[in-house]
Formats: sequence, C-alpha cells, structure tokens
Amino acid sequence: MYIQKFLLATLLTFSTFAYSQVLPLREQATLINNIQGERFNQLLPALMDSTNTEMWILISREYNEDPVLKTMLPAEWLSARRRTILVFYRNKTKNLFEKLAIARYNVGEHIKASWDLKRFPDQWDALADIIQTRNPANIGINISEHHAHADGLDQTDYATLLARMPTAFRKRIISAEDLAIRWLETRIPAEMEYYPHLVNLTHKIIEEGFSEKVITPGITTTDDLVWWFREKIRGLGLETWFHPSVSVQRNDPENFEHLRSFSNRPKQDLIRAGDLLHVDIGISYLRLNTDIQQHAYVLRPGEQQLPQSIASAFAHSNRLQDILTSQFSAGKTGNQILADALAIAKKEGLIASIYTHPLGFHGHAAGPTIGLWDQQGGVPGAGDYPLHQNTAYSIELNTATEIPEWKKSIRIMLEEDGYYDARGFRFINGRQKKVYLIPRQIPAVQD
Repeated sequence: MYIQKFLLATLLTFSTFAYSQVLPLREQATLINNIQGERFNQLLPALMDSTNTEMWILISREYNEDPVLKTMLPAEWLSARRRTILVFYRNKTKNLFEKLAIARYNVGEHIKASWDLKRFPDQWDALADIIQTRNPANIGINISEHHAHADGLDQTDYATLLARMPTAFRKRIISAEDLAIRWLETRIPAEMEYYPHLVNLTHKIIEEGFSEKVITPGITTTDDLVWWFREKIRGLGLETWFHPSVSVQRNDPENFEHLRSFSNRPKQDLIRAGDLLHVDIGISYLRLNTDIQQHAYVLRPGEQQLPQSIASAFAHSNRLQDILTSQFSAGKTGNQILADALAIAKKEGLIASIYTHPLGFHGHAAGPTIGLWDQQGGVPGAGDYPLHQNTAYSIELNTATEIPEWKKSIRIMLEEDGYYDARGFRFINGRQKKVYLIPRQIPAVQD
C-alpha cells in the first residue's frame, strides 16, 4: 500500500513538473527501493517458477559487479561490498520463497544478512550450509555464452564456488541464463507508470537542442551541439549512458553510411542552412534508460517548410516502424521478427535496415536482439531468444531514399522507445512524426 501511495504522489508531482525537473535524490532512492521490493517479492518468485529454477546464486566482488546483481543492490549502495553473495530459494510446493545475503550486513531492507559468523567464519562454508539445508533440485548461476548480461559470474568466484560446493550438488548446477534475462527484461506496472516521464524528458531535451535556442547556422558545430546535450543532461540532474552523437546529411557528393554515423563523424562539422541533422541520445534515471534518435532540418533562406522529398523519406522510416512493430508476437524470436519485417519492407519497395534492441535496466539491454546494423540476416544466439510480454524495446532502424535534387540517397535513422504487453505494442511516449524545423515557424509571423 505504501508504494502505491508513494507512486501516486510522485506521479502527481511529475504532472506539474516542467521537463527540466527531476526528483531529489532521496525521493529517487525511496522510489527505487520500493520498486525493488515489489520486484523481489512478486516478480521474482513467478520468474523462478516459470523458468523452473529452485535456487539462484549471485556472487560479486566490489567494483566487479555482475550486471544482474547490480540491479538488486539498494539505491544507497553504489557497488557491492567485499564479496556479496545473494541466494534466492523457491519451493513452489511449500509456497516458500527466501531472499538471503551471505554478507556481514543486510543488502538493503529487502535481503537480510544470513551469515552466522560464529558458526561459519568462512563465507563459503556459510553458502554450503544454505545449499545443504535447502537441498534444491537445481542451482542456477549466471553463466551464458550468448548473453553478456547473464554471464556475470567471474572466473575466480566460479572456480571457488565449484571447489567449495558440496560434491553431491555440483551436478545440479545449471545456467540461470533464462532467469537472469527475464529478471532484467521484465517491467512491472509500477515501472511503466513512470517510464513515459523518462522518455518525455528525452524528447524535450532533443526538442530544445534542435531549435534556434541552441543552433545558429554558420556558427554552431555538431560538436558544440553534442556537448550542449551533455551539459543539459547533467544540469538536469540526470546521466547519459553513452556520449550523444550529432551528424549531418546535406546536398554534397559524400554518401552517408553506418560507419560515418557511428564512428567517422567530423567533430567540428559546421551546421549550415539546408542541413538534415540527426541526434542519437539516451538518459539514465530511476535505474531505467532511454534511447532516442530524431531528425531536424535547417531551413534555407526563403524556405518555410521541409522539402517534400525529405518529408517523403521520413515517412518511409515511420512506415518501417509500423511494419516492424506489427510483427511483435510473444514467442517469436528476434531473428524471426527481423526476417518477417524485412520481407514486408522489401515487398513495399523500402530499402530497410533494422537493428532494434531491448531496453530497461541497460541501454542495450537483455532480451531478444532484432538485427544488428551489420547483421541483417539474423544474430546467432541473442537473436534466437524469444519475445516476452511486459518488455521494453528501442525501435531502431533506418530507410534509404533517393533525394532527386541532391542526386543521392539519404538515410532517415529513427529510434523510439516502446513497450510490448498483452495488448500489443505501443510507443511509450509517442514518436517523431515530423522533422523539426530550425528556426521554428511562428504562426503569427507571415510574409
């Protein structure tokens, strides 16, 4: 009941906040910890049942945290402490669920310390005792070939665990890959109450950056704009999980390819009239992440609207978003979704590239990979993972379209955040449907 009241008060506060305002750190911590309690007590037992995992052991040392364990630390903990061992035990028959920390102190308010130092001065002996007394049918650990997020048990702790594990239980060790991914990818209703606020914040930051408030053609460079975004995000009390990028396409002989977009951009590219701008940006807030790509056009002298050729090109990428998300269906793998969407795009004459990924606790998060920009035939391993309900995605893709007056193709690279549940797919806070114009046109000012 407390978490519901807190969320209600928080959301009412959000509704009256300007986009530049975020919760104070203390309130952020309270919300994170309450959400965490709901995830531990309601979500995790259900996930352990659905993945047939009776015991899950997570081990991390300070500053070398397992990606999963890090999401389980309380908001006041910025890292693990010494060697932190968490054990989750689920006996469905007895309706028993235990959260145990083999540590010197409680791991927040939700996982109690379960290490009797007088009986077991050695931490590994305490773990062995917990295993023996619970006698689980299987023991999941975070090892995975294809999913980095589920491969967080380091070699030293893995070797020690095997060496100190009671012999009879070694053969019961299994990969907790599926459980780890499900924990990371699954969003609970309380998280989806405030996720739209995160995406809205990101949209508002882009809207301001792609305006005459920040950009003066002939003076502002792409690198100026990149660092404006970094400063803006930091000034709002937020973090970004990657360095933003700003790129330009214009009426010149140079082709625009993926490598130029990702790594070969001129840092001091002067923004000029007639440029088509692109930004890739994402924020981290309340332990969730956003990932957005949008476009703006710098009007040339005498222009009052976007050239129709560019508007048509933009519409192609909006259409590809619809094609891709129409293929979302629980149980389909990322590779199946990719192949089906690309087949439809090809029939419609679109020159399409899809590289969509899960989103949540991480920017490039756990779950089914739906293409990579350099792997349009499917992604072995990560692309074979199935789509589940109650999961979020960054719908990332592009289409190439010929611009006759430029005598070359341009790429409209869009990325918008969405959510899939029993009702289907939806964009969390809408998506860009029109290219921003710089400067903005003022309706009351006319020729």
